[in-house]
Amino acid sequence: MRRIAHSCAVVLAAAVLSVPTATTTAAAAAPPVSTIGDSPGSQAQVAVRQFHELQSLPLEKTLRATLSGRFGGAWYDGGGLKVGVLDSADATTVRAAGATPVAVKRSEQALDTDKLRLDEVSVPADVHAWYVDPASNSVVVEAASAAAARSFGAKAGLTVQTRVTQAPRPLYDIRGGDQYVINGNILCSVGFSVDGGFVTAGHCGSAGYPTLGYNNVDQGTFAASSFPDNDYAWVRTNANWTPRPYVNNYAGGNVEVAGSQEAGIGASVCRSGRTTGWRCGTIQAKNATVNYSDGRIVYGLTSTTACAEGGDSGGAWMAGNQAQGVTSGGSGDCTTGGTTFFQPVNEILSAYGLKLTTTGGGTTNRIIGYQDKCIDVPSANGTAGQRLALWDCNGGANQNWSFSSDGTVRALGLCMDVAGGSSDNGAAIQLWSCNGGANQKFVVSAAGDLVNPQANKCVDVTGFGGAGAPLELWDCNGGANQKWHLG
Repeated sequence: MRRIAHSCAVVLAAAVLSVPTATTTAAAAAPPVSTIGDSPGSQAQVAVRQFHELQSLPLEKTLRATLSGRFGGAWYDGGGLKVGVLDSADATTVRAAGATPVAVKRSEQALDTDKLRLDEVSVPADVHAWYVDPASNSVVVEAASAAAARSFGAKAGLTVQTRVTQAPRPLYDIRGGDQYVINGNILCSVGFSVDGGFVTAGHCGSAGYPTLGYNNVDQGTFAASSFPDNDYAWVRTNANWTPRPYVNNYAGGNVEVAGSQEAGIGASVCRSGRTTGWRCGTIQAKNATVNYSDGRIVYGLTSTTACAEGGDSGGAWMAGNQAQGVTSGGSGDCTTGGTTFFQPVNEILSAYGLKLTTTGGGTTNRIIGYQDKCIDVPSANGTAGQRLALWDCNGGANQNWSFSSDGTVRALGLCMDVAGGSSDNGAAIQLWSCNGGANQKFVVSAAGDLVNPQANKCVDVTGFGGAGAPLELWDCNGGANQKWHLG
């Protein structure tokens, strides 16, 4: 659909930037990213459990060394650290150290030896995996049937525990800037991951066109595409591909995608693409109308000074950790320089009703709660010991909180902190120098609680007070004075 441009820059003889596959090489695979799967309980409960699990790691290491060849394995089941023991003396040692002993018949070392015997056996197609399970004190074989698992174990002279499973398959990550192949012969670059796939340039392919990933593995199909007038599309990927909140920086790492706040004219932007990698420039104009030589006109693009070349089409544009758009086309190249245009990403998300895949952190947000008021550093007093309070939201820096990857919540260069590391009801919530302590870790649960996992308690507005009410730690009770959201 043609859009009316109120302030347009018309550019002639620009070129779209997809290329045939004959002159290309595949981009490197995205690195694996660990995730947390479905877990019982709320997000807050999961955060508390993870905290305690991490605290158990040094204890497990110590007991493994103490028991040595008698160590019967360790596992965590929500009720604390369990350790397998072979006799009552070791049970006493484990209990005294703070873990729960569980009597087992075989040591971890013996089970590992059996597992290695299976590693030496030829593997039939209907056997999927094998490993040591300390909780059952056994070697487990996963296969298409229990009979197939038992048969595989028998080849090594073992009696194994069986689990019937589906055949595993390789899983791949969707990452902005990586190469993908359209119809087997056209190369473009991934824009941004969205629920169910990724967004890219419309001129890269039409609805129904199949795609292969950076590794030439079947990836998905263009679900929708618009070009000319617009230059956007989205690809629906199959179950082997997982959307990730990252863009390839072509320096061996990733740039996190935390949101899609639009940058202004003159702002610095960088783009990622399979041909010329990571290139940066500035935004020159918005709402540009571009004529791609053959009369195919695209409206509403953003003009930049960053260079690009064939194959970079569809790739991601970033301003800091904020998604900006996908490469459309341009003039010049990365030898002589030129102008490159991108299709703003928020328009793509809106057109197709898509949700951008983000890290969910790293950005600056207000924390809004009771009476629609914000967590506030009173008088913007950024000093250690300043107690936090509720106040009318005003957009000031003393109400902008950054959720960092280490679990801390920061403002004015300091961290949100439970005073004195206390777990008591009524403990003050304050600012303090960031030190990595457990009393400085907070998570917003799916239920809207702001939880300190160390205490397993919530940030609470004292006495259901209004503006100026101080914040404290309190047992989570679902009250309106304990509910928070980011905004």
